[in-house]
Amino acid sequence: MPEIGSATVRATAAGDWPGTDPLEADRAVRGEFGGANIPFLPALPARGPGSDDVGRTLGMLVELPFDLQPHGWRLVQRPGADQRRAESALSSDLNALGDIAGAEDRPAAALKLHLHGPLSLAAGLHLHSGERVLIDHGARRELYASLAAGAADVVRRVSSVARGADLVIQFDEPDADRILSGRVPTASGYRTLRAIDRREATEAWGLVASSVLAAGAVGTVLALGTTDTALEAAREVAGTALALQLPAISDRQWEALAEDVEAGRALWLAILDPRAITPQVSALVEPVLAAWRRVGLPPRALSAVTVTTPSGLATRSPADAVRALTRLAQAADALDQVRAEG
Repeated sequence: MPEIGSATVRATAAGDWPGTDPLEADRAVRGEFGGANIPFLPALPARGPGSDDVGRTLGMLVELPFDLQPHGWRLVQRPGADQRRAESALSSDLNALGDIAGAEDRPAAALKLHLHGPLSLAAGLHLHSGERVLIDHGARRELYASLAAGAADVVRRVSSVARGADLVIQFDEPDADRILSGRVPTASGYRTLRAIDRREATEAWGLVASSVLAAGAVGTVLALGTTDTALEAAREVAGTALALQLPAISDRQWEALAEDVEAGRALWLAILDPRAITPQVSALVEPVLAAWRRVGLPPRALSAVTVTTPSGLATRSPADAVRALTRLAQAADALDQVRAEG
């Protein structure tokens, strides 16, 4: 798979955004993330069901109808209003992107699209019986294949309006660690589901990654929540970048990640908590540099790093969200200066 590192430190964000207007969201994101940074296609959960993380991704599936029930999203026999709402929201987002990109004198060189990864989607989607898709091996396989096909189709749709931008696809796996360690509760909550085999996880990630790359994406990212079992599995997926929350990375994990960086893997570090007061640049940069020094990585290896956020910007005001992007871009510049000075 292609690598998605660069010669410079870059900034992006998870992808959620406050408000309900995709045009305003695109203007804000692309206005802050110019140059070498990576703007993203904003998700607007305030619009309601179908614009949430799971519903938005379900709107990309191929030949798997779904609806929304009190207990969550569910597979059904035929499409209905909930599915049309999710698909319409995604189409509105792509139309807005086309309008904004088409009016730019210098379109962004890159663009990131985030969606729920195959494991977390299987945990967040239910069978008609009410149990999670995660419980059924055949249903999981069908979901993985549908997601791979649907994500590839979205890559092609985005490419048609993004004016040549290099597309990076981020698969969010907030539940991967619980899934791989058997800690996801059943629908009743009285017991937990059996852990998914690590080989199935790496095959599912490889399937969706290879599908979007074949459709024209330049790279993929696996964004993990907690990092114990999930990180060990994700490191087996060759070529994909890893997105991790910086405070959650242990010293032992840093040793493994240093090996990956030296081997050419890109590393996305969530350094800014979007739910907290936006810190000064030095407070964002110093923990990265401290970890870098601790594992003996040279400053020039910072070119492997993209700084980002975990999800949560959608909970802030638009002004606060913009301020967070500004600070991330400043942190990327500061880290890149360290890289350049060697």
